[in-house]
Amino acid sequence: MPRTRYHAAQFGGSADEVEVAFYEALQQGDLEQLMACWADEDDIVCVHPGGPRLVGAAAIRQAFELMFSQGTIRATPERLRRVETLGAAVHNVLERVDQHSAEGMRRAWVVATNVYLKTTQGWRLVLHHASPGRSEVAEVSEPAPLLH
Repeated sequence: MPRTRYHAAQFGGSADEVEVAFYEALQQGDLEQLMACWADEDDIVCVHPGGPRLVGAAAIRQAFELMFSQGTIRATPERLRRVETLGAAVHNVLERVDQHSAEGMRRAWVVATNVYLKTTQGWRLVLHHASPGRSEVAEVSEPAPLLH
């Protein structure tokens, strides 16, 4: 089944469509498509695993430019959990990240939360927060003692 390439003008039907476009842009190294997924707001935020909080389109663009200069990012969202209202959607996914190197293919897992708001331009991303995951991707349903 061929993949559909989304453009900014096609967004608006759902937060799910923006999410598909976001991950396609990551996989294709398409900075313009990736930035079209983001809301046109001063306070949009992106946090990459182990990285600082990036605030604003310029900081986010610069970080992804640097990442794409080193190759595309083969991040595939899995196990989507979502909470939606009329004007906001929160998606939590496990990202399977496949990296090809001289040593062969390596796989990493990232836990990511994507927050979308319905704007006058349609649904747009306002927050992407990613944290390192583990190779065991089993979900935990029972509370465990955590430090926070």
